[in-house]
Amino acid sequence: MNNKELIELAVGAAKNSYSPYSHFRVGAALLCDDGSVYLGCNIENSAYSATVCAERTAIFKAISDGKRGFQKIAVVGGEDGLLEKQCAPCGVCLQVMSEHCDASSFVVLLADNEGIHEYTLGEMLPYAFKK
Repeated sequence: MNNKELIELAVGAAKNSYSPYSHFRVGAALLCDDGSVYLGCNIENSAYSATVCAERTAIFKAISDGKRGFQKIAVVGGEDGLLEKQCAPCGVCLQVMSEHCDASSFVVLLADNEGIHEYTLGEMLPYAFKK
């Protein structure tokens, strides 16, 4: 699956966002080593700490289905669904990625009006906590 297709899946996933408080819709599409793709969207809660990000939704869905190898994730987001700027994963999502993905080979795709931008997990979280 190419990067554009993965971004398009993330855009579609953002449409399922439950974001009545922030109005900031986020979608993620996670490509597994076996070619399967898991989608996620942000799901807010009035108790903000109970909110779950799109990236973690996709990763946890994949893990709960027994997937353990991941190649890349596309992340898009914006207020009221407008995807004008890059929407980088939060620190918690990056830390979850660092638990389950290789920092040097796992790719994070972000999109904006300029196009698709590609980063390794290590570039996004150079000092991940590791036990």
